[in-house]
Amino acid sequence: MTETWKPEPVESSLMTVRSDWIDYNGHLNMAYYNVLFDTAVDEVFNRLGLGPDYVKTRGASYFSAEVHVCYVRELSEGMPVIATLQLIDFDGKRAHFYQELRHAEERWLSATSEQMSLHVDMNARKVAPWPEDILANLTALGKAHAGLPRPERAGRHIEIRKKG
Repeated sequence: MTETWKPEPVESSLMTVRSDWIDYNGHLNMAYYNVLFDTAVDEVFNRLGLGPDYVKTRGASYFSAEVHVCYVRELSEGMPVIATLQLIDFDGKRAHFYQELRHAEERWLSATSEQMSLHVDMNARKVAPWPEDILANLTALGKAHAGLPRPERAGRHIEIRKKG
């Protein structure tokens, strides 16, 4: 059954910055931003039919191929956060999405993550087409997000621009 999606980024459950995630600089260690983003991805992908049972019953999963994280504002121990996910594009084997991590109460932006995921046949350990039901779910999410503006921070790359 295809889920009904709203025409807005999908919001995660409430998460909290744990004390053991704080580094020697006194803020959230960069690795744990990825934990928060990945937790939010898992929530959405579970709704798409790609949860833990998918690996067991279908012998397939999704892998991250590329991730670009931008750190905008520090997070500290105990802060409540939420992440949003917007599907930018997808095809027969890939999904490209953008996320924002925000303070859950004050709503300021802490970080962004842009990712390309690949559908993988776990037995062959190779990229494989999405099954029809998953493709239908991605299509429904894609239609819901089609009218959203492309996030300003999506598509960024890293470089040092030379002056003159």
